[in-house]
Amino acid sequence: MMDELEAALRPLSAPPSGPGWNHAEMTELLGSSLRLPAAVLVGFREGVQPRLVLTVRTDQLQAHAGQVAFPGGRSDPGDGDALATALRESEEEIGLDRALVKPLGYLDRFETISGYCITPVVARIAADARLYPAPAEVAEVFEVPLAFLLEPANLRRYTMEFRGHARPMVEFVHGGHRIWGATAAMLYNLLRRMGRT
Repeated sequence: MMDELEAALRPLSAPPSGPGWNHAEMTELLGSSLRLPAAVLVGFREGVQPRLVLTVRTDQLQAHAGQVAFPGGRSDPGDGDALATALRESEEEIGLDRALVKPLGYLDRFETISGYCITPVVARIAADARLYPAPAEVAEVFEVPLAFLLEPANLRRYTMEFRGHARPMVEFVHGGHRIWGATAAMLYNLLRRMGRT
């Protein structure tokens, strides 16, 4: 399963650049304003059944409170690249020791309604990595088996009305968690790159 996933990624030696794969849709909604760089860690804990690590954002946050998200965030000037951003943010948000992360490659960049252009970094996380949510940002850390995400019946499609536009959306629901919005869209990009859509 992980071999198939790895084969679908952009290589570490060729990180994605330029606009996101959904740039045309975001331009309709946001215009041509500058998108701020950000990165997330799409991390799979190693094991017999690889599991995707996700977070639930605290209800106190100004943006995307209570939503399921990948660890990650806005790039800092001191970050050398998207990988550095994803590792730093993962350390800050869930206490993930970067020594226990093996970067594998990238997904296509994705633009958000909030004005970011996100570079998703896909990685393996050591089976014994201990994760601790940072209470100011993360309410919970949970994991979803890769096999669940690859099962076509678990990908739900719906349409959302936003600023007068009907937007096709996808979501997953696992263990009481609703994975939707940008997080689900980036997972959909992974499935599409794997030929699983």
